Amino acid sequence: MEKVKKIKAGDVRTASRLIRNLEDGVKEARSTIKHLFPLTGKAQVVGITGSPGAGKSTLVDGLVEQFRKRGKTVGVLAVDPTSPFTGGAILGDRIRMQRHAEDSGVFVRSLATRGALGGLAKAVGDAIHVMDVMGMDVILVETVGTGQQEVDIINHSHTVLVVLIPGMGDEIQAIKAGIMEIADVFVINKADREGSSKLRREIMAMLDMAPPETFASGWRPPIVRVENAFEPDSFGKSMEELTDTIAKHHEHLVAKDLLGSRIRRKAAVELHEAIRSCVLEPILNHLVAEGEIEGMIQKLMDKKTDPYTLAEEVARRFLKEGV
Repeated sequence: MEKVKKIKAGDVRTASRLIRNLEDGVKEARSTIKHLFPLTGKAQVVGITGSPGAGKSTLVDGLVEQFRKRGKTVGVLAVDPTSPFTGGAILGDRIRMQRHAEDSGVFVRSLATRGALGGLAKAVGDAIHVMDVMGMDVILVETVGTGQQEVDIINHSHTVLVVLIPGMGDEIQAIKAGIMEIADVFVINKADREGSSKLRREIMAMLDMAPPETFASGWRPPIVRVENAFEPDSFGKSMEELTDTIAKHHEHLVAKDLLGSRIRRKAAVELHEAIRSCVLEPILNHLVAEGEIEGMIQKLMDKKTDPYTLAEEVARRFLKEGV
């Protein structure tokens, strides 16, 4: 396919158009992904997640600079909230990374969540594949910043950074959240603020209380402090340390033969999503178009049936054999 050749050659326009079509659910885009998929699996994928205002975009910008200094090509997928008017990405994190705009070794793309839970857009998995085939050595995926629901990033990343900042008043809540359980590296951003030492102690206490099997692989999530971005020297040193830590984690995954399990998890999620897209969505779209969904909802409201009975009827009707 001509598109595949162009993407392999690093054509930004073709790649951007394909990612846009994947967001829009264009069938032709799915066909292109089928041809791209066998060429994937070379890039290192790093997820960056955390609460809104934690400074994730600033960290991503700093990581891009560090990886470029090390001769790596970098792709950035910045997942933003959806505009209620256009359906597009409302923040546009590309604005914050303008200094990399002229760098041919950097490709930045914003995606809209479009209602997807877990802090990620539905098209992010395929967008990662596109950047992988383009030849990006490292792909940074920044989630939207919706708090405790951002655990989906673990299904797409080899290394997950959880970004926290002191002084937000919700440190204990954050420690209880599921988001804390997916971290490979904790980043205390804006560490020059008051309360950063307290936050570090709380993270350490949480790690100390974790069951022993949590660190069975031999990796205990380190805590990296990142200083004020407006202090270039200290910020630069912090970003060097963070980049080194990401590299060490990847080396650990390879040395302990753990990379395969993360790739397998990603493959399982992609298969589930593909089946849902090819089987469930067409059925739901048909039921909505024919007005049957409304009738089913009314039956439920009138207590004439239950959701499981209706679902079984739909399964028998469309799949011939009940699931």
